[in-house]
Amino acid sequence: MHTILGAGGAIGEALAGELAKNGRRIRLVSRNPKPVAGADQLIAADLADLSQTIEAVAGSQVAYLLAGLKYDLAIWREVWPRIMANAIEACKRAKARLVFFDNVYMYGKVAGPMTEQTPFNPCSKKGEVRAQIATALLSEMAKGDLTSLIARSADFYGPGVRTGVANVLVFDKLAKGARASWLVNDHVRHSWTFTPDAGRSVALLAESDSAWNQTWHVPTAPDPPTGEGLIAMAAKAFGVEPKYRVLKPAMLRIAGFFDSDIRESYEMLYQYEAEYLFDSTKFSRAFDFRPTAYEEGVAACAAHDRRFAKS
Repeated sequence: MHTILGAGGAIGEALAGELAKNGRRIRLVSRNPKPVAGADQLIAADLADLSQTIEAVAGSQVAYLLAGLKYDLAIWREVWPRIMANAIEACKRAKARLVFFDNVYMYGKVAGPMTEQTPFNPCSKKGEVRAQIATALLSEMAKGDLTSLIARSADFYGPGVRTGVANVLVFDKLAKGARASWLVNDHVRHSWTFTPDAGRSVALLAESDSAWNQTWHVPTAPDPPTGEGLIAMAAKAFGVEPKYRVLKPAMLRIAGFFDSDIRESYEMLYQYEAEYLFDSTKFSRAFDFRPTAYEEGVAACAAHDRRFAKS
């Protein structure tokens, strides 16, 4: 049994599809799990509760921690360490391997490409939380108490993604004929991971005996566009003019007084001020994997949105 903890998001859906192709039995776990093609079991569980997490993982060979939390620092500080501790304990009891799908917040501001060797140096409070939970899992790896791996992703985008910045600020707007938006600086390059690539890569890692007890950057195209370039690419795919505005920090600070999501995101704007470059060479070499080119990925997002608009 392969169990996806926090199965409701874009990465969980992509991963479930890949595991189904591989003939794996799949268990989907979340507070309110929804059926996905190929899934064998649905379990409703609160991953912040140890007993529920243990029950959800029981009988699994591999568990994938893909949980997402409300974008609220107080919740992150309280709940994320508990979820990680619960997942670790549940996997130990089940003798299951653990895959943690992670982000790059713990790296902080990085000059040059981020790699698996980039040290943790968070410059945000949410980054401090992510460093804490990643360090907890790395400690288990080092002690040999748990077979696990970390699959780390850049910001992601993909067909039907509901929360990604590129989807929300660019694709969704252009699909409606509206003006797109970008954050802070549209003239610096920014890496994006394509969600189907992420799902496929996590499944590949779990199937590879040599991949365990390591950190991996999931495959991400090596030639990222600037914000201006991504919007131009998307506008061409949607057949519209590349009209957009740049949301500056002062504007977002004011907006944060009225919108908690914007307020909580403010500390992460450093990711858009300077180049955000994500290097997945290690994965591509190990698995002979070609990440989806940005033009191809953006075209797939546009095609999905057009199909959805007609349905």
